[in-house]
Amino acid sequence: MTNPYYIYILASRRNGTLYVGVTNNLIRRIYEHKENIVDGFTKRFSVHSLVYFEQTNDINSALLREKQLKKWNRKWKIELIEGFNPEWEDLAKDWIPTSVGMTEKNSRMAGCSL
Repeated sequence: MTNPYYIYILASRRNGTLYVGVTNNLIRRIYEHKENIVDGFTKRFSVHSLVYFEQTNDINSALLREKQLKKWNRKWKIELIEGFNPEWEDLAKDWIPTSVGMTEKNSRMAGCSL
């Protein structure tokens, strides 16, 4: 059995500050970003909206893709986001419940198990 890995892009707003990351648990990681649990770039610059993500089952591919996207110029990243999510909607807006904890449904949406 293989584990899913996610390469994702967060934005502060449409055409705002961007952040590229990789994780093996997308719901958990987005929750950490949105709740400012970890000090760092996304907390400092309020980069909390999930605007793009990809999934792979190979950790090496995920890490290579993350590095590739981080090297891309801003224009290319924006084109990638707009091809996938033209309105720059927060793709995780319904994943993270307002109450503490995650639901089984939200967990399945991102291919994770609780």
